[in-house]
Amino acid sequence: MRTACEGVAVATLLGLMVAGCRGEGTAPSTAAPVKVNAEALDVADGRGFPYRDVSAGYDHTCGVTRVGAAYCWGDFSFGALGIGPPPLSTTRPLAVVGGHSFASLSAGALRTCGVTLSGEAYCWGRSDGTTANSESPVAVAGGLSFATVSTGFNHTCGVTRSGEAYCWGDNRSGQLGDGTTASSATPVAVAGGLKFGTVSVGGGHTCGVTRSGETYCWGDNRSGQLGDGTTANSESPVAVAGGLSFATVSTGGGHTCGVTRSGEAYCWGDNRSGQLGDGTTVNSESPVAVAGGLSFATVSAGRDHTCGVTWSGEAYCWGDNGDGEIGNGEFSRGANQPVAVVGGLKFGAVSAGGFHTCGVTLSGGAYCWGDGDAGQLGFGGHAGTSKPLAVSAPVDLLSILP
Repeated sequence: MRTACEGVAVATLLGLMVAGCRGEGTAPSTAAPVKVNAEALDVADGRGFPYRDVSAGYDHTCGVTRVGAAYCWGDFSFGALGIGPPPLSTTRPLAVVGGHSFASLSAGALRTCGVTLSGEAYCWGRSDGTTANSESPVAVAGGLSFATVSTGFNHTCGVTRSGEAYCWGDNRSGQLGDGTTASSATPVAVAGGLKFGTVSVGGGHTCGVTRSGETYCWGDNRSGQLGDGTTANSESPVAVAGGLSFATVSTGGGHTCGVTRSGEAYCWGDNRSGQLGDGTTVNSESPVAVAGGLSFATVSAGRDHTCGVTWSGEAYCWGDNGDGEIGNGEFSRGANQPVAVVGGLKFGAVSAGGFHTCGVTLSGGAYCWGDGDAGQLGFGGHAGTSKPLAVSAPVDLLSILP
């Protein structure tokens, strides 16, 4: 583990682990991460389990099946897995309690949020600074009907079915976008009256694409992650420079990436690990083209790395690779331009998290790679890997508890 949380014990219960977490302001561990050769593992995998999507958080991962069932795995801290008590981490998927049918999930830093098929938003896990921790899903206040939600380090945003964006949680950098720096326990409307198709929440900033293709960002901008050509924070939406028309946008720890409607990928913001993919390690306050000339369908920005899927299903990643999170079969300092994820799998989407990455293949199989010390890879162990490993089939918590 890179850091540890005070007061967290370690115990084993039939493959379930109570583990620590990477806390804010804690010192790095001196222990080297455990790594594993993916080809040497013999595990029961979940390749036949039909996931629609997966979302990689900081130390946990969640997925939703094609019929709306939600599962999470990895670090339990603060209730991020949504499995209710007792507080157990797991190296294999466990069902989220509550019986809700989800359309999508978003895993953040020790927090998870989702939207049901009928439009209700629920969150669970660590407090966002305004509400209590919860080990099971709790309804977001306000009675709004959402199409999507996205959660990050300490705030959450969503888009209603009519295109209005709302945010809630910590607002010290203006990441709620309501024109203030006052935190809010309930959703507040993003200023400007824009109609959004999607929004994406990062470490301390938020970005969204309007229904007409304009991209706006707000919040923390110390590394240029708002893309407006400055490093000044903004409490309300500012247009991303360059006049590009994006189809999707994804926010990371301190950077942002997007894909245009014609498939070109651009990134902006922090680039110390090469996460902008432009062949340099120089920060950029406006969009720069990702090198390689690939045509992407989607991209996902993580803490210090980025991944994308091409229209033909190949996955590529770039940026930090100390834990194998770019999936190129190596543990290295990383890459400042796209490298292919090994294994020849065809993905529908990938999700870049804190120090790991997960994706769903076109056939519905879930795979993860990178840091696995909290069980966030879901294969049944705590080792890390630089190659995709199939997520194991879910386990039934009730069947193994006394």
